[in-house]
Amino acid sequence: MMNLEVRAIMTKDPVVAQPDQTIDQVSKLMMESQFQQLPVVDKGKLVGMVTAYDLWKANLTGHNSDLKISDVMTTKVVKITPKDKVGTAAELFADRRFKTLPVVNLENDLKGVVTAFDVIRTVFNEEYPRPILFEQEFVH
Repeated sequence: MMNLEVRAIMTKDPVVAQPDQTIDQVSKLMMESQFQQLPVVDKGKLVGMVTAYDLWKANLTGHNSDLKISDVMTTKVVKITPKDKVGTAAELFADRRFKTLPVVNLENDLKGVVTAFDVIRTVFNEEYPRPILFEQEFVH
């Protein structure tokens, strides 16, 4: 299972933010989509990541209406390629304590995202193909 390629479990066409969007716009987007981290993409290229924590910090300044996502996003992003292994993603999640990895090709085009939950669900479903609890509510 850990030798499976990331592309097999990643979310293709993820929700993304644009660097010129405002803090308010992306806050609403994150609330509506219920994501805590979003890749920031400009013309298909990954340029950063923005987290709920980044937005929270920006709100503390009281000047968030003037700020763009490019002002608060992280630009030094750990990323993974579609051919990298699920085990590599799991190791990064365990070591770096973040929850979402952008999946990019060699040209830095965003191809998807993989989350710690994707890894947990994949490993769990391998061991237990049918849900043990809450079968009617379990999302595959």
